[in-house]
Amino acid sequence: MEPRRVILRFRISGVCGILTPVVAFTCIFLAVASAPEFSWVDNALSDLGVMPGVTAAVFNYGLIVSGILGFIFTTSLFRVMRVFEILSAEGKPHLLFYRGFVGALFFSSACLALVAIGVFPENVRHLHFFASVAFFVLLICALGSLGIGFWQVKQKQLAAFTLLLGVVAAAPWLLLFVVRYVSGVAIPELIAAIAGGLWAAVFGFKMLKMASRTKVS
Repeated sequence: MEPRRVILRFRISGVCGILTPVVAFTCIFLAVASAPEFSWVDNALSDLGVMPGVTAAVFNYGLIVSGILGFIFTTSLFRVMRVFEILSAEGKPHLLFYRGFVGALFFSSACLALVAIGVFPENVRHLHFFASVAFFVLLICALGSLGIGFWQVKQKQLAAFTLLLGVVAAAPWLLLFVVRYVSGVAIPELIAAIAGGLWAAVFGFKMLKMASRTKVS
């Protein structure tokens, strides 16, 4: 692919990575604000997707749009991870099992699961349940795999940052299984989503920086 097209893809993907959490959390908090019956302690975020009025539409369409933006972001994530792999090889054979690629695959799958959560709200019980579980499991797996992948290619700061967010995303769920500190799951859902959204935004900025530094002959 010619450099100009690579730069354009990086810019589009970078902007999408930044917009993903902006759209998602704007719609989530607008939906919460429009639903006085919603409780952070007793409800799940998905309950917003079946509440009357504008609440359900704002929540569901927000997830669909943010999931699509996130997926567009991941289309260049594979290329960026490949660049890191090549730069770290230093003439040696490429890594046989590069977890950065696996992490990118997990992240793109998580974005598709996020779209599915919006498409199949809570009243479509089985599909919604599988989509919700898939999103959070894939997100945690993505952050863990990407963190290990960054470590493999000597990007130690990115590795530490990504693994920390992976722990942040997983910890509230693990704690909930041990100590039922809330009756609903909105709080662990929000914390995990913030971790994933923060990572997408930060890496989106990194993509924009990479695009600005790429020279076009």
